[in-house]
Amino acid sequence: MRVLAYERFRKSYQRLPRTIQRKVDKQLTFLIGNLRHPSLQVKPIQGTPGIWEARVDLHYRMTFEVVSDVIYLRVVGHHDDVLRRP
Repeated sequence: MRVLAYERFRKSYQRLPRTIQRKVDKQLTFLIGNLRHPSLQVKPIQGTPGIWEARVDLHYRMTFEVVSDVIYLRVVGHHDDVLRRP
């Protein structure tokens, strides 16, 4: 699968602490290789058809959508903030 990131994802990624950025990088590797990797805990976001969330760690999440064979990264950040505006 190919991965493309919206500008919003890039900006939110840059604002993250370096330690969280490394965790995001690791989880992206899993996401590209296997959307069902257990550590991602991927699930659909209620009320937003076609948008999914994946776990970065206990407090951080990232959202994405899949169109054909492309994963579009939407946003990454603190759990509550990301789910408020996926």
